[in-house]
Amino acid sequence: MRELVRRIDAATSPDRDRAVDALRALAILGVVLGHWLVTALVADSGDLLDASPLQRLPQFTPVSWLFQTLAVFFLTGGLVAERSYRTARASGTGYRQWLGARLTRLFRPVAVLLAVWSAAAVAMLVAGVGWSTVCTLTRLAVSPLWFLLVFAALTAATLLVGRLHPGWPLAVVVLVDAARFGLGGPAALGYLNEAAGWLVPYCLGAAWARGELRGRATGWVLLLGGAAATAGLVRWAGYPAAMVGVPGAGLSNLGPVTLAAVTFGLAQCGAALLLLGPLRRLMRRPAAWAPVAVLNLFAMTVFLWHQTAMMAVTVIGLCVAGPLPGLHTAPDGAGWVLARLAWLPVFALALLGCWAAFHGHERGRRPERDHGQARDRRHERDRRQRSRTPEPDRGQEPDRPTAVAVAARTLSPAVPHA
Repeated sequence: MRELVRRIDAATSPDRDRAVDALRALAILGVVLGHWLVTALVADSGDLLDASPLQRLPQFTPVSWLFQTLAVFFLTGGLVAERSYRTARASGTGYRQWLGARLTRLFRPVAVLLAVWSAAAVAMLVAGVGWSTVCTLTRLAVSPLWFLLVFAALTAATLLVGRLHPGWPLAVVVLVDAARFGLGGPAALGYLNEAAGWLVPYCLGAAWARGELRGRATGWVLLLGGAAATAGLVRWAGYPAAMVGVPGAGLSNLGPVTLAAVTFGLAQCGAALLLLGPLRRLMRRPAAWAPVAVLNLFAMTVFLWHQTAMMAVTVIGLCVAGPLPGLHTAPDGAGWVLARLAWLPVFALALLGCWAAFHGHERGRRPERDHGQARDRRHERDRRQRSRTPEPDRGQEPDRPTAVAVAARTLSPAVPHA
């Protein structure tokens, strides 16, 4: 294992900003754990219905503040897109070719998810599973796709919004919410915020790539200003305190995005900027960097299949043992919370199984020329390493095809942040 960790560290480009990957890893873990903690499937008269512990346990609302990390995704997405397109343009790659490559990598694993769940839905209906159960499971499985659609739209508009000041989309969100809640405008007007709201951190990320977010002062302004604005909106303007959707609630900060969600995202962006220094120091350690590198290589697989993993455990548990605490019971007390925490390792094992089955669809096949270049680079690095490191006294076991081995083979200077 130490050898594989060393190989991952050696395979990483020296100019790669590992803190950006660490931020993205924290964001993906926040989404996964958040969904696993606030999404419950309750067995009711033979059907599975979704519920949330925040409905009956509002004291756990701060959990949504910790695990709703979407703004960090868009912050790093804007940063990476701006850097990536700048590099592509310098190498003579056109915008259409650059965009096609990025969107192909984004949507290739989505097609697999849709195919699997289309077949699963048909199989459940043929087997006599209730319509409400099929709808609940399918909706939860594909619910992450809304984020990808917005992310893809902003990526496609990188050429247009790359130099847009974040204040402009923020002003749109303010106007839309004023029209919705202050002037009684139509609720559908709020869907303008799905683009404008997430464009705020995306534009911040692009500004970061241009070197405009310098110094810790910017991070503190975003963190304190965003937190104060969010608290004021919740306290005096009637916005929900929960930063995730709560079934049965009259208003959600994410359905569609509200001004409170945007200001909360600004606070998260400030915290992310303040964490850069500590994360860069931590990521210099190969043992800390290796899991971050692996998670970033397969972030789409984890994001797309984490709900499926949770539902697979839930359905199998119900079929094998009947209703189980924290898995099929109503989330109405501290006992449910403790039981749900005990289920998290089982969900993680199921997600590992999903990764084993579907991760190959995320990376795709790289052109032979790229494979040859990467192989040449690996051979040169190995030659230099052997010249510096004495051979061990005993023979080493051959590498096993583990996730870390895959990362050691795959991660190279040719692989950009994606």
